[in-house]
Amino acid sequence: MNGENFTLCEKIVSSSYIRQGLQARRSHEQLIRHLLEQGKCPEEGWSENTIELFLNELAVMDSNNFLGNCGVGEREGRVASSLVARRHYRLIHGIGRSGDIAAIQPKAAGSSLLNKLTNSVLLDILKITGVRSLASCFVVPMATGMSLTLCFLTLRHRRPKARYIIWPRIDQKSCFKAMITAGFEPVVVENALEGDELRTDLEAVEHKIEELGAENILCVHSTTSCFAPRVPDRIEELAAMCAKYNIPHIVNNAYGVQSSKCMHLIQQGARVGRIDAFVQSLDKNFLVPVGGAIIAGFDESFIQEISKMYPGRASASPSLDVLITLLTLGASGYKKLLSERKEIYLFLAQELKSLASAHGERLLHTPHNPISLAMSLDGLQAESNKAVTQLGSMLFTRQVSGARVVPLGNEQTISGHTFRGFMSHSEAYPCPYLNAASAVGITREDVTLCIKRLDKCLKTLKKERSLAKSSSPEPPTDQEAASVE
Repeated sequence: MNGENFTLCEKIVSSSYIRQGLQARRSHEQLIRHLLEQGKCPEEGWSENTIELFLNELAVMDSNNFLGNCGVGEREGRVASSLVARRHYRLIHGIGRSGDIAAIQPKAAGSSLLNKLTNSVLLDILKITGVRSLASCFVVPMATGMSLTLCFLTLRHRRPKARYIIWPRIDQKSCFKAMITAGFEPVVVENALEGDELRTDLEAVEHKIEELGAENILCVHSTTSCFAPRVPDRIEELAAMCAKYNIPHIVNNAYGVQSSKCMHLIQQGARVGRIDAFVQSLDKNFLVPVGGAIIAGFDESFIQEISKMYPGRASASPSLDVLITLLTLGASGYKKLLSERKEIYLFLAQELKSLASAHGERLLHTPHNPISLAMSLDGLQAESNKAVTQLGSMLFTRQVSGARVVPLGNEQTISGHTFRGFMSHSEAYPCPYLNAASAVGITREDVTLCIKRLDKCLKTLKKERSLAKSSSPEPPTDQEAASVE
């Protein structure tokens, strides 16, 4: 209600009560005004009442919610189910226009404002988490893989002769298929084993650049967040190499926003060399449903070029979800989640190390991976690969999700390329292992319960092996064999 309506209310209810209500209303409006003025994530989170008031104010600015609207077009924001309309806060028009996902929609001022504000708030958050010199970012309603594809397709127009993408190996299907889908040939560079860690082989990358010719390479496609024992790529060195050879550099930062180390690597890479764009998932970093990603970069014109490459309008759901989440948490709430994640990483490492020691295994030494940990499974591998994979099945049926069991010798063919030692990021990693990660939102209770169930599974497998050995007949001695003859 506006001031005039509040004045009219004073004729119906005591003016002192109405003024109190007006003051309460203004406290909500002041928060909204600050958001509109600054375009930054509020330091403290908002109440649900404030968020719903704000979203309802945006919704009434869209033509599908105009009281006297008469729509005669093919897209008028019509929705058959009121449940669906409420789920989307009646923001039905989506974001962007046919030529640009960031464009303003004349029929949907509220949805357009939602889109602009979400991108602005996320720009602030990415700066807070470590990439201070970031110039631009936008939400795209696709997960990380397809968002990477969009970046590669945009680069195609800048480098029409390029055929290859140089890619330090990471055994994750979607980032590999992103390059194939864009129509390029991935050049897989095997990682170098340093201690327990798998690290970027910089000499091999540079050799490939010189062998193929810089003009034939679309970009270097590097990775930050990953499963141990692989660790984040040497982003600074790769960025410097890309600047030296004038080759674009795209970084897959899938769940790296939650790690200050990953974000620092990107900031430093941009400072010393070249990073054209980096892509991160919304669900993995901001605790929202799957379906969105952020494309960000240090050259605003290139990021705008990527947004214009997206064909048609787009769903506003990912933007709406992440805006609601960040307004609920506030910057301080999100930073608290990131701090808790770091603490639990140390707790998880300690618990895994103790468990590994109790079972004759060890926690692999991977200090450059700030999110994922790995524990050896040599004892199980001594029996067979079957015992290793059985552990993974046992954990899953006991409701331990996210743990990855990696046996030796797996092969996987993806789009015609065969990966030996698939899942281990290496053709011949020395031992099988189990992965666990401390990702944003994890709790100490999650770790405690996981360790308890993992311990029980390992004990069960050990007992089964002992029973199998005792029940199998022993081979006859030389004396017994001679007496039979």
